[in-house]
Amino acid sequence: MWRRFRALFFPEAVADGLVEAAPAVSVRKIFRRFWPDVRPFRKWLYVSLVFVVVSPLLEAAEIWMYKLLVDDVLTPQNFRAFWWVAGAYIGLTILGGTVGFADHYLAAWIGENFLQRMRTRVFAHLHTLSVSFFDRHRLGDILSRLTGDVAAIESLVLAGVAQMASALLKIGLFTGLLFYLNWLLAVMALVAVPFFWLLARVFGRQIKNASREVRRRSGSINSVAEESLGNAVLVQAYGREKAEIERFSDQGLGSVRAALAATRIAGLFPPLTDLFQVFGVMSIIGVGVWQLTLDRITLGGLLVFLVYLSQLYGPVRSLGQLSNTVFAAAAGAERIIELLDEKPDVVAPAHPVQLPRRDRSLPPSGARVSGVLGLEEVCFRYPGTAVDVLQEVGFTARPGETTAIVGDSGAGKTTLMKLLLRFYDPTGGRITLDGHDLRELDPGQLRDNIAIVLQETLLLDGTIADNILAGRPEASRHELADAARAADAAEFIEALPEGYDTRVGQRGRLLSGGQRQRIAIARAMIRNAPILLLDEPTAGLDAGTGERILAPLRRLMTGRTTLVISHNLLTVTDADQILYIDQGRVTESGTHSELLGNNERYAHLYQLHHRADGRPHEGHPPLAASSATGRPNGVVP
Repeated sequence: MWRRFRALFFPEAVADGLVEAAPAVSVRKIFRRFWPDVRPFRKWLYVSLVFVVVSPLLEAAEIWMYKLLVDDVLTPQNFRAFWWVAGAYIGLTILGGTVGFADHYLAAWIGENFLQRMRTRVFAHLHTLSVSFFDRHRLGDILSRLTGDVAAIESLVLAGVAQMASALLKIGLFTGLLFYLNWLLAVMALVAVPFFWLLARVFGRQIKNASREVRRRSGSINSVAEESLGNAVLVQAYGREKAEIERFSDQGLGSVRAALAATRIAGLFPPLTDLFQVFGVMSIIGVGVWQLTLDRITLGGLLVFLVYLSQLYGPVRSLGQLSNTVFAAAAGAERIIELLDEKPDVVAPAHPVQLPRRDRSLPPSGARVSGVLGLEEVCFRYPGTAVDVLQEVGFTARPGETTAIVGDSGAGKTTLMKLLLRFYDPTGGRITLDGHDLRELDPGQLRDNIAIVLQETLLLDGTIADNILAGRPEASRHELADAARAADAAEFIEALPEGYDTRVGQRGRLLSGGQRQRIAIARAMIRNAPILLLDEPTAGLDAGTGERILAPLRRLMTGRTTLVISHNLLTVTDADQILYIDQGRVTESGTHSELLGNNERYAHLYQLHHRADGRPHEGHPPLAASSATGRPNGVVP
């Protein structure tokens, strides 16, 4: 049925598949899943329930004042009774307004704090997931769930419960008052209630399905916007503005169609309920006039009965609309449940091997984790694929030595780095640190002993100091300045108007490529880890900038177990060992001179680079070359 409904209202949605819909979950399971999260607010919910009880009682009392006004003041023309009736009504109005304000404010306080906790919970869970999760999912859709869909949980678990309690209490209270005034009219009034409920059930299911499509479309819009704006340079450089606008507009139009379809369904509910309500009220007025002629009800009683009746139908109608709201909110809650049910591919073992704590003030050679990395017949394939990216890779990297990993693009070099950081686990073989299989270690402890400098410099939208201290947040300001000097970054940082407090912009875009890279080196310096991973650290930089980066990189490498990925063979000629990877296999290994002597693939590529460069080391001298300015701890005085 849903497929026919979806094809009718969203014909293009069946095929586009940009963002998949989350698995369906019943409202009962959603409520059971998130009700424990309400625990910190339960005492305030009890206070809120007091307001829920008091508010309709005050409302009923105010309405009763109309009966007294008609029967005791207007009909007998007793003006003396008017003053106490008016005074009582004013007092009830003031008290009702005070209770209403307190109820509204408390509900908002509970709801906003609950939302903040839920968003933080989902955000924290996302940070527990493996890198593979973010490789498979669109960031824009994740952000849409984190911001918009989390709010659906509050409207279901908190606001929905409060509205239901209020509606049920009002139905019980006003039903009792109706029977007190006239049982025959009360029975007639209740005949329409099942019709309200039936309509709500029918429309609720359709609204839930339509709301699923609306939430899916919201994720699609965010995904397109994030991808397009995140690549603004590429879009403008290739003149793709119009194409990107059309792509965004297409998703927007899909969202419009989805929202209008949901609105059409929801919009049919009020007029149908109004029709039932009009028939009911007219029938009751007719019978009420007949009862009035028989003196079985007073004029004031009949008028108040009709007011109470409107107050009864209001909560009944609200319950119907609430069921629609609940089903719509469930569509967003399903997307959050799908996120929370995601499990990391890489987890810490139940009883991990404890690595020795390091004193970061010591040089790498003084750390108790020596940093010996061993790879034994390592194989790996990405989840959901059938081809091994790495096949039987084996080597040992030792402290104070540089291991260079070279090869064509797509050979598996960066994948190897991900395995060393334990973003993934090998599908065959094992990787060891000081003899311990990485799968026996806590990933956090492992990464605490690794510093990285990547081709794509990763900076946060904070200050320069924030980005350097990300390597070791507890470091002092003096250690921060030492790391910046060792990275040859202090000069340009101190020349900035705000120095270390200068903001770098999103992804560091307010700085040059060389400046960003030197901040990344300073971040690795201050971390002072025994293992250093360098992934094309000079790629994308001009020759002059690359030359300036190499000196601090050499200082950083001193005394550490260093692995360097590089496409440019001229920069790794002095490495202690060079591994040539071809289609996931280590096909050659040895020193530069040994590999040249073999006259195989490495030698052939080196000669190509040599001829292209003109002179072997111009612009990019060997990265592993010794440096007289290097210090054992990687920091210059």
